[in-house]
Amino acid sequence: MSYLALARKWRPKKFSELVGQEHVLRALVNALETNRVHHAFLFTGTRGVGKTTIARILAKCLNCEKGVTSAPCGECSACKDIDAGRFFDLIEVDAASRTKVDDTRELLDNVQYAPGRGRYKVYLIDEVHMLSTHSFNALLKTLEEPPPHVKFLLATTDPQKLPVTVLSRCLQFNLKRLPVTQIAERIKFILEAEGVPFDAAGVRLVAQAADGSVRDGLSLLDQLIAFGGGKVGEEEARAMLGTVARDHVVRLVELLGIADARELTKYAHSLDEWAPDYAQVLDELAALLVRVAVKQVASDFDGDELYAPELLEKLAKALSPEDVQLYYQTAIVGRRDLHLAPDPRVGFEMTLVRMLAFRPAGEGQNIKASASQDAPTPALPRETGEGGRGVAAAPLSPLSDSSWASILSSLELQAAARQLASHCVLLGRKGPVVRLALDPRNQALRTRAQEEKLAQALSRYFGEPVRLEFEVTVANVETPAQAGQRVSLEEVEAAKRALEADPGAQALRERFGATLLPDTVRPLKN
Repeated sequence: MSYLALARKWRPKKFSELVGQEHVLRALVNALETNRVHHAFLFTGTRGVGKTTIARILAKCLNCEKGVTSAPCGECSACKDIDAGRFFDLIEVDAASRTKVDDTRELLDNVQYAPGRGRYKVYLIDEVHMLSTHSFNALLKTLEEPPPHVKFLLATTDPQKLPVTVLSRCLQFNLKRLPVTQIAERIKFILEAEGVPFDAAGVRLVAQAADGSVRDGLSLLDQLIAFGGGKVGEEEARAMLGTVARDHVVRLVELLGIADARELTKYAHSLDEWAPDYAQVLDELAALLVRVAVKQVASDFDGDELYAPELLEKLAKALSPEDVQLYYQTAIVGRRDLHLAPDPRVGFEMTLVRMLAFRPAGEGQNIKASASQDAPTPALPRETGEGGRGVAAAPLSPLSDSSWASILSSLELQAAARQLASHCVLLGRKGPVVRLALDPRNQALRTRAQEEKLAQALSRYFGEPVRLEFEVTVANVETPAQAGQRVSLEEVEAAKRALEADPGAQALRERFGATLLPDTVRPLKN
């Protein structure tokens, strides 16, 4: 007998067998039990969350020989034929392969005829958003006023592409992605029923890789059983999924805890021999940091299948809550930008180094002590602020007429917030505090709303939360706005001189007595 994939073998045949989606099941069960079944349903959601499965069970509920029910018997010929995919009155259509209007018209030509065997003729149209505009127009009238013996069950992963006229004629149910815990419990149930040995950590890794889809989880499970020679273990799961062992991720966090940059980069480089997926390594690193953060705020947190509470407690004591938040934020930003790096390994290592480089001033002694074994570390520049106070400015050069302008050009700011920033001068940065000098002539630009927008933009730029301190004073360097005005005036003066020296202008002046009007020269507006 040929092997049947787990996703097909364990496909639910009753509402009671479904995992999750309680909000959808409750509405459908109530409608069936009160005999208030709408003529058109639209099921939306990402792949593998149960759209067509629910639609088929609903078709079985409507056509069970024992009557319309929320719990079909599963034993009558109608139920068995629907499960086997050979029920004459359940017309399943893949809209992705039948997009033409002629296909739709051919399909709808038979709507008027009564069902051959069942109580209802059910049209199940999968990926309905793939239909053409003309196909939707052909479907619309029938969808609005179908014969009493017809039900439409539509499924799609992209409901935004459906015309509003179609959406308004359907009851819409949005199926959610399932949490890791529910998928893991379903996998354990299936493995126990199949008699396949497993460990909880391996199941957890498969459930995480499923990304909210039970079907994807069972497909990965099939692959892992074959890969692992008939068992589901953590080591086999990590090898198949391209993730590194838990011990490596824990060691990375331990090295972050002692801020040992030299050992951290050395250890990160050694991971290359396992050829891991560095995006997944950053995912696991971020996931472990989340558990550590939860342990810090909830001491009774018991961990999970991957990380024991004793280990989390040890890491929670080794790292400060502020560092955990910083490392987590840097990890997810590095994960997002990994494809921009020269290669994934370099991007991964730079993300780890950035975690330590962005630690607040005064917490980086271990970094400098470690790095000094290989190369001298330059001292951080200092500035003299108001009243002659020395302020460490890291990692920016203080009172630079170009650094603030270059930062400003990289910030995602608009309108008034950009105007406020352009009339400031960077005095320096110490830890989470960024000090700015504001041109007193533009003090009206400083409002709470614009300060918050500027602080948020700088937080995204530095990769950590910052707060602003303003000094309304005349700085000894020009603001970006003043620099722009100076450059504009210089360009105007150069244009005036070029106009006066232009041979054509001189010829007009000599031949026709033309008069030059230098004051009419204006800079171009972008």
